[in-house]
Amino acid sequence: MAVPIALTIAGSDSSGGAGIQADLKTFAALGVYGASVITTLTAQNTKGVAALHDVPADFIAAQIDAVFADLDVGAVKIGMLGNAAAAGAVAAGLDRHRPRNVVLDPVMVASTGADLLRADAMDALRSLLSRADVVTPNLFEAATLLDAPLARDEGAMQEQAQKLLAFGAGAALIKGGHGGGPDSVDLLVEADGCARFTAPRIATKNTHGTGCTLAAAVAAGLAKGLSLNAAVREAKAYVSAAIAAADRIRVGAGNGPVHHFHKWW
Repeated sequence: MAVPIALTIAGSDSSGGAGIQADLKTFAALGVYGASVITTLTAQNTKGVAALHDVPADFIAAQIDAVFADLDVGAVKIGMLGNAAAAGAVAAGLDRHRPRNVVLDPVMVASTGADLLRADAMDALRSLLSRADVVTPNLFEAATLLDAPLARDEGAMQEQAQKLLAFGAGAALIKGGHGGGPDSVDLLVEADGCARFTAPRIATKNTHGTGCTLAAAVAAGLAKGLSLNAAVREAKAYVSAAIAAADRIRVGAGNGPVHHFHKWW
C-alpha cells in the first residue's frame, strides 16, 4: 500500500529528544513514513549541548537530492540549520525539487539555552520564509526573525504573524507555549483569517523537543492530506498529550523529552 512520506531536514540530537530523532518518532506515531536530511550533529543530553559539528553544505544537498530522486515526499519539515551555508543548501534544494507542504520551524536556541543558529545565518533563515507554506516560531523566534519586541498578548502575536506573511510565508503558526496564563495558546494566521488553538498549560520540566515535535506533527498531517487547520489541530492535540505523559518516562537528569509514544507505552 502507498504510505504517506514526510522528510525532516534538521539537526541530530544525540540524546534522542529533539531534532531528527524527535521528528522521526513523531512521523511514526502519526502513521507517516519518515525520511531525513541531517544538517548538524550535536553532542547533547538532557542537561545541555556539549558540541556542534556542521554537515558540509554539498553533503546536505546530496542528501536532499537522493531523497527526492526516489521518494514521493508529501511534506517537508525544516528544523535546525545551524549556519548560513546549510540554509543556502536547503533553499537551493527546495528550489530544485519544489516540494509541497513545507513546514519551517526556525530553530535558534535549545531548550537548555544553547545557541543552535550562528549569528550570520539569520538573513539566510529569513530567506526561507518565502519558500514555506507555514512557519512555526515560538514567541522568542518570531520576535527575533522580525527584530521586534517579544509579543505579550494575542494581539501582538497576530500582528507578528501578519509580518511573517509579508516576508512570503504562506501561513504563520505562532506558538504560545513560552507565554503565561493557565492555557497555552497558538495562533494560526493565514491570508484569510486567524484560528486559535488552546490546551491547558502542563507543569513539567520534561518539555525537550516540543517545538520540533509540533512542527513535525503538522508536517505529518499535511503528508496525510489534511488541511493546514486540521493538521495543526491534530498536532496540538498530539503534543499536548505527549507533554502530559512526559513524566511517565524517566530519561536523563535534566529537561527530559516529551513522550512521543504515549498511546502505546
